[in-house]
Amino acid sequence: MTATRISALFDALLAEKGSDLHLSIGYPPLARIRGKLTPLREGPLTDAEVEGMLFELIAPEQKLQITEELDLDFSYTYGAKARFRANYFYKVTGLAAVFRAIPSKVQSLEELNAPEVMRRLAERRRGLVLVTGPAGSGKTTTLAAMVHHINQTRPVNILTIEDPVEFVHESLRAQVTHREVGPHAPSFAAALKSAEREDANVVLVGELSTPEELRQALRLASSGVLVLGSLYALGAQATLERILHTFPEPEQAEIRELLADNLAGILSQQLLRSMDGKGRVLALEVLLGGGTVAALIREDQVSQLTSQLEAAEALGMQTMDQHLERLVAAGAITPTDALEKAVDREAFARTLQRLKPDFELPEDVRI
Repeated sequence: MTATRISALFDALLAEKGSDLHLSIGYPPLARIRGKLTPLREGPLTDAEVEGMLFELIAPEQKLQITEELDLDFSYTYGAKARFRANYFYKVTGLAAVFRAIPSKVQSLEELNAPEVMRRLAERRRGLVLVTGPAGSGKTTTLAAMVHHINQTRPVNILTIEDPVEFVHESLRAQVTHREVGPHAPSFAAALKSAEREDANVVLVGELSTPEELRQALRLASSGVLVLGSLYALGAQATLERILHTFPEPEQAEIRELLADNLAGILSQQLLRSMDGKGRVLALEVLLGGGTVAALIREDQVSQLTSQLEAAEALGMQTMDQHLERLVAAGAITPTDALEKAVDREAFARTLQRLKPDFELPEDVRI
């Protein structure tokens, strides 16, 4: 592994099991460790330090892109230690970057302590599975674990479409093909359009955001392919509303039909600090397609989904607040952190008063 000026910062991040490294002119290098940004040194970074570290990692054509287009995304392999998803950009103080650590080993569903519903969704033969949540909530790790499970258990053709490629899967029982937007396809939509011709059984899409990408993903799912995708949204209801509102109103009835027929499930997740502060805990909202859920989507009654989730725990569904309540009761997370992530804070505060009578509610919560 060739030593670079950034190597010491990568090593410090990995030693602390951090997830992200932030570099900005005029600020110290910052590592996100167990959810908190922590300085890796006292002094701020200079222009020369930032440009030296960042430009050393990229090819001349990438340097031209960041200087002309002011934004650059790529993946970087740090020897055998880790891979990073890198984003270079400009801000008020000048050039900056964020590196997201991608473990060299793909974690299994068992290693993630994933709920049984994740395995069930990964074993679907067709349909659309969405993993949603805010940035840094572990969506990529969850999707990689689901792909890994399929790769270990089924002789199928798996295609991943990403920008950039993050986890690299070695073909096991399945054949795994990685395509990166840019070098291998002009866009997510174009790669999705060609996936059926490539005889894919399972397609992982790094991000679904435009109407064309969503439409192609739904059509691919309707043709008998299992499509796994991520989307920035918090909660199952918000996910479906965001999808529908991406399309002009005249097209929304068609999209509702496609969603009702082909949605396998939505896993909406957040990461919280563990009670001991040494790790992270996954909190998950789960919606499964079909039945009443499909009828509500088809009838444009998405606003009623939360009550359906609350009533369908026996099927594996749950709201975010239901899972947060169980995590607090189990001593996995603090009441304070749970309340911060709760969807209905007032109702959750009442739950906390029942679970933890000694817990002092913050002043901004009224019950």
